[in-house]
Order: sequence, then structure tokens, then C-alpha cells
Amino acid sequence: MAKALFDRNEVIDKSIQLFWQNGFSASSMQQVVKATGLKPGSIYHAFGNKEGLFKEALEGYARKGLVKIRKILDGAPSVGEGICMLLEKNIKDSTRKDYCSCFLIKTQLELAAEGSELYELASAKLGEIEALYQRYLEKEFNKTQSRQRATSLMLHIFGMRVYGYRNGSANRMREGLREGLPWLPWDQDNAWPDAEISTQSM
Repeated sequence: MAKALFDRNEVIDKSIQLFWQNGFSASSMQQVVKATGLKPGSIYHAFGNKEGLFKEALEGYARKGLVKIRKILDGAPSVGEGICMLLEKNIKDSTRKDYCSCFLIKTQLELAAEGSELYELASAKLGEIEALYQRYLEKEFNKTQSRQRATSLMLHIFGMRVYGYRNGSANRMREGLREGLPWLPWDQDNAWPDAEISTQSM
């Protein structure tokens, strides 16, 4: 079998940007070809079809998101403070002119009616993120509390990612999060240090 003459990870990264912005259905093969720089035959040979490439894009996006979450939580003074840093990043992200919600959540919303394999994959990856939050919370709370609070956190993150399209006030979002997640150690001056994590991630 001939060796692929392209960087697979680079192609996946370019595909993430395309699919993230447009979704699965609205991304044509012509757009995929333009975004990746590959010919259709190379795409089909390496990934099977557009769905195969989309799956790898979802996997890559989720994998990077988990790494970034771990990095922030591992480096924070406490799990709660780390979560506050992540939420603050999401708030700042939502006020950007080029705001684009979480790729996994967008995929769920787009494909919910179909219940397709892509929908199930996005759901599974979001489940991994919730499980990660629960494992970290278990360092400070009992298992039942941690499970409940991880679920509550994900509910708020889902809401933030959709609410962001309203171009709402960052302070209003902070107020809503503090009201809904009172167990987090919110900083009264919103002076959380900038975490080394790119925006627009779960």
C-alpha cells in the first residue's frame, strides 16, 4: 500500500475548523477538498468518506479538549478554582465576534433528529468530559456529590454554549453561573488568571 503523502493530523485539524464552522451536512466535499488541500481520491483512500473524516475530526477535537481541561485543573490551586478558570474562558469566548459554540455540542444539536452514529459519537465524547470533571471533583467531594455537580456543570456549559449566540453580557453570564453553581469558589473581582488554554473548547 502506498504511503500517504500528507500529514494526517494536519488534515484533521483543517477539517475540524471546516466542520466546526459549517457542521456536517453543510460541509460539501468540494469545501472539504478546498480546506484540506487533498484530492477527493486521497480523502476517500485515507478516511473512507466525508463521514469518516468527520469522525476523526470529532475525535481530535475531543482529545485536545480533554488534554486542555486536565492541564488547567492540574495547575489550579483547587479543582473548584480550575473549573472557574475554564468557565471564565468560556464567557470571554462567547463575547468574541467570531464566536462558534463547542463542536461537540453543535454536532449533537445538528444531528439530534437523526440519532446517527456521528450523533452517538459526539454524545459519547461529551460523556467523557463529564466523567473527567467527576473524577477531579471526587478529589474534594464524595462520589454522589461529585456526580451531581459534574452533571450540573455540564448543564451550565451546554447552556453557555448556546446562550453565547445571543451576544449577551459577560457579566450577566457570570451572574447566572454564580447563581446556578454556588458551590464553586467564585472570585469576587473576576480576577482569575488567564489559563493557558485556547478559547472555544469544552
